[in-house]
Amino acid sequence: MTSSPGPEAVLRIASGVRQAQVLFTSLELGVFDVLAEGPLSADELAERRSLHPRAVRDVLAALHALGLLERDFGGYRLAPAADTYLVRGRPAHLGGFLAFLDGVLHPAWRGLTQSVRTGQAVRTGDPYDGLYDSAADRDGFLDAMDVLNSPLAAQLAEYDWHRYRSFVDVGGARGNLAAQIAKAHPNLDAQVFDLPGLGPAFDRHMAALGLTGAVSFTAGDFFADPLPAADVVIFGHVLHNWPEERRDVLLAKAYEAVSAGGAVLVYDPMIDEHRPQLPNVLASLNMLVWSEGGSEYPVGDLRARLFAAGFATVTASPIGATGTLVAARKAA
Repeated sequence: MTSSPGPEAVLRIASGVRQAQVLFTSLELGVFDVLAEGPLSADELAERRSLHPRAVRDVLAALHALGLLERDFGGYRLAPAADTYLVRGRPAHLGGFLAFLDGVLHPAWRGLTQSVRTGQAVRTGDPYDGLYDSAADRDGFLDAMDVLNSPLAAQLAEYDWHRYRSFVDVGGARGNLAAQIAKAHPNLDAQVFDLPGLGPAFDRHMAALGLTGAVSFTAGDFFADPLPAADVVIFGHVLHNWPEERRDVLLAKAYEAVSAGGAVLVYDPMIDEHRPQLPNVLASLNMLVWSEGGSEYPVGDLRARLFAAGFATVTASPIGATGTLVAARKAA
């Protein structure tokens, strides 16, 4: 006689929103910043930050259970992940991206039921409208994006670049990915193409990396303007923001911009319909509620669109923890 399963698996999934809120609240209250200075008891932290002692005890216990804090007789201290990613001012701080999740993306998920019924995003317009309005929010978001794209940049720097002389990273923001490729391959003419408002942030970032002049910035709108000519055009986490017809527009523009024998490189958290990875499917639902017509997509779908755009060969390989890199060559 088999017993019925308990509800723990369902309740664990349902508690995800509460776990996330503990993290967001702790960031907002500066919990990780204070503990970076040394271990504290719950009462000591409550006094330091003028918080309610009993509530702080529960929050710290939750962070401990989540693996973000460790505890001994000296009190609570940061676990390695929190020490690396959650302390304001540290190189790998993810606060800007987490603030975006808490303030922009997760509220949009409240409309998931409506979006599943209608296929329409909760918000309308360009998903990036307003994202860069605040200089502090913009820089925090870009800092976090660079932390997240650096491992991908390291993999792209190992791509077979010997046959190419130039590349352009379309939607490359302040140029972190382009800079890593240019540093590994100084013979390449490296360029970033993005909205004009990102130009000053690009200049500051290149100066901070000691790469001023190694990568150039071209301002423009990739739907309104032609893409800069290059041997390789990179679309990193770009196509999934847009509906299928606009992806086709971008791929056609890439075909025109790429030199004979050149290539377009596309990476996104693409979906394997037979063995879907949860992070990729959730990323697709992000696009559903946040962008008008955006979604993740199967490799086969992108392959068909690349062939339709005129590319001669298409290959796919893994990149990052859950991403796929698709390389399409233009005939020589």
